[in-house]
Amino acid sequence: MATIDADAHVLETPMTWEHMDAEHKKFAPMVVTQSTGEQLHGSSGNLVKEFWVVDGRIHNKQVNVGLDTSEESREMRDVQSRIDHMRELEIDVQVLYPTLFLRPLTTNAEIDYAICKGYNRWLAEINKAAPEELRWVVCPPLYAMDKVREELKFGKDNGACGIFVRAMETDRLPSNPYFFPLYEMAEEFDLPICLHSGIASFAIHEAYRTDPGFNRFKLTGVGSFHDLLFNQIPSKFPKVRWGFVELSAQWVPYALNDLELRINRFGRELSSDPLGDNNMFIACQVTDDLGYILDAVGDDNIVVGTDYGHSDTSTEIEALRKLRSDGKVPEKSADKILDNNSKRLYGLS
Repeated sequence: MATIDADAHVLETPMTWEHMDAEHKKFAPMVVTQSTGEQLHGSSGNLVKEFWVVDGRIHNKQVNVGLDTSEESREMRDVQSRIDHMRELEIDVQVLYPTLFLRPLTTNAEIDYAICKGYNRWLAEINKAAPEELRWVVCPPLYAMDKVREELKFGKDNGACGIFVRAMETDRLPSNPYFFPLYEMAEEFDLPICLHSGIASFAIHEAYRTDPGFNRFKLTGVGSFHDLLFNQIPSKFPKVRWGFVELSAQWVPYALNDLELRINRFGRELSSDPLGDNNMFIACQVTDDLGYILDAVGDDNIVVGTDYGHSDTSTEIEALRKLRSDGKVPEKSADKILDNNSKRLYGLS
């Protein structure tokens, strides 16, 4: 029985962009340091001094840093330190998600391709050092759709087990036909579409600049789930698996209830197993009311992650051990959530 962390993170550093092609180095994200003004602090109480600059825009770098992990581990400076910590936490496999990419970075197709390609090459090197323990989701350059296939193939050939997307990619809803080629490729490469909390739209990101994160990073993902089902996208691409990651899971009954009310008006019925029938998986948190969730949607399509490397409302580095030990869910359900469900979502053996 394996224990699979369905949502762990890497924190990018300037070393990440050393994997960019020479002709793309001019687009590499750079780090700037604050030297004047009010001191800022991150979610762990740490002093924030460094920021990313990508395509002329400044972004946070040190705000969401989990200080319960070592710098060497969360930044993948020392892969063995990450593996050692996983063993200490009794985690067999982590699926790695990015950090910088949780927000919009550019609308320039060339820059999008350059930074996605560089990031993907970095993750391939990490996977090469621990091919069984450290799997990852490939970042597709969705502004450069003609380059997506090569990145998905590279990812598939180098240990990727999913495709990273955010809400409102290219300022479009996920039901937009623009993404149909992506979903066809997901079927072809047998890689799930993994919608992680985050937002890809500058307009929405900036409108919610003072929001603590709930509207920008959570509700936009919930809306994406609803949009896909309302527009029957999973039935158009029946081989695609869909993951909804770091949104918690307590919203699922609410979203399904609203969906049912709306589709009934069009003479459609909600199936008795909407997650299973649509190959959808939801990452829960140990702070969720898990009994309520399992009563509503069962235990076959729920996974769990630690949010390793971060320090936000979704982070619980002991989440996997707690799920087994705290008695909130039956042992059989815990085993499914920690093992088989993640294997089914990510296509792991």
